[in-house]
Amino acid sequence: MRMASTSRSTPEPVDGYLAGHLLVAMPGMQDPRFDHSVVCLCAHSADGAMGLVVNRPLAGIVFDDLLRQLKVEPEPPARRFRMVSGGPVETGRGFVLHTDDWRTEGSLAFAPGLVLTASTDILAAIAAGGGPRDGVLALGYAGWGPGQLEDEIQRNAWLNLPADEALLFREDLSGSWTAALARLRIDPALLSGTAGHA
Repeated sequence: MRMASTSRSTPEPVDGYLAGHLLVAMPGMQDPRFDHSVVCLCAHSADGAMGLVVNRPLAGIVFDDLLRQLKVEPEPPARRFRMVSGGPVETGRGFVLHTDDWRTEGSLAFAPGLVLTASTDILAAIAAGGGPRDGVLALGYAGWGPGQLEDEIQRNAWLNLPADEALLFREDLSGSWTAALARLRIDPALLSGTAGHA
């Protein structure tokens, strides 16, 4: 997905679109790749949607080793960001979802306080001890074609709520699903995996 700088959007849905919101998988999610997942939607329009799964920590990959593979040498005082599997599309491509106190050309500001950057400039800044205050590095992303996400929401696959730092940048990323439901004041045990019709 080609990214370009945009102005900040509001945290409320714009014309029914949910960029800047979190998708929270319902217990009946049919796709095992998104079971109990929390997805930060970075783009959503009539053309489709793109987001990052933020609660699937990557196993077996060390941040410093990834930097070296990209020819970015960590320098003291090096910083490290949490790493997640961002989704099943282009799993070799990296994205940093981060606070808006650091940007570079091509960074996408998609919600108040939140930016998406896909260039190695941000990794060099982090490796040198700088960069944004907080963020996560995702490999891969989740994508939906025109109308596909809307159809999944209508079929009761997802709940949504505005994204914020407390949910996105938790130390315990694996607890994000439960935390997001708690923010919605929903008990997971009471959720149904089937849509209701009046």
